[in-house]
Amino acid sequence: MKSAVQTRPRASAAAADLTELVKARLSLLTVATAMAGFALGVKDTWTWLLLASTLAGTALSAAGAAALNQWWERELDARMKRTQDRPLPAGRMAASDALLAGAVLSVSGVLLLALFANLLAASLAAATIIFYILVYTPLKRVTSLNTIIGAVPGALPPLIGWTAARGSINAEGLTLFAILFLWQMPHFLAIAWLYRADYAQAGFKMLSENDETGAVTGRQAFIYALALLAVSLLPSVFFDYSAVYFYGALLLGAGFASMAANFAVSGGSVPAARWLFLGSIAYLPLLLGLMVLAR
Repeated sequence: MKSAVQTRPRASAAAADLTELVKARLSLLTVATAMAGFALGVKDTWTWLLLASTLAGTALSAAGAAALNQWWERELDARMKRTQDRPLPAGRMAASDALLAGAVLSVSGVLLLALFANLLAASLAAATIIFYILVYTPLKRVTSLNTIIGAVPGALPPLIGWTAARGSINAEGLTLFAILFLWQMPHFLAIAWLYRADYAQAGFKMLSENDETGAVTGRQAFIYALALLAVSLLPSVFFDYSAVYFYGALLLGAGFASMAANFAVSGGSVPAARWLFLGSIAYLPLLLGLMVLAR
């Protein structure tokens, strides 16, 4: 009886570490955007098997990429307060186990999409993993442009859902990609400002590193928020989305841009950056939900 009781906490701790290794909350957001892309990409017929395999394949791919990223950056994570208690830098998980888990999850996700969705969706998932691990991750220590570069794989999951449902990429799908790409910039610039000391400690090259007042970071966030507002209106102009979507997107985009503007003029205010970060989390599901309903 005693050994069984002792086993439960160990199993629970291992499950918690695995959840953290695959960045479960971020992976869930990735799946949500893929589901929105699938819903927008569907034309006439679809099956539950196709939807389930698309979401499962995307989830496994995202989880694998997250695990491989933490394996790659385990020594750097140990230098930052916000990441030093992750399973690898804290010594609760072996690096070889994380590498194996990341590889298995990644390959499984791509194969699932290839077998039950289509090769285009699988290729986009593979490109997401490769670009995220082999391009974005090493460039984080080389150039502050890593934020823009990292936004590319971050914007591909909704396109994975789109191509799984549609079987091809068109202008509407690329507009969805552009919306996700632009949304990430204010989101990550706010994070870069909130944790600039941590990033500097780890040697990551962020725009906020030499921006003592936050003016440059805030200005960039505002510019991208304005661009996002403009691009988010395109579905109503070119793809026959309803007027309800147009005015809803206009309202959401204006609110998000106002948060970015507030951060830009705040003089490096941490509360303003935090509000921008929280606003970005609210903005995306609201806009995508509005797109699905309007389409």
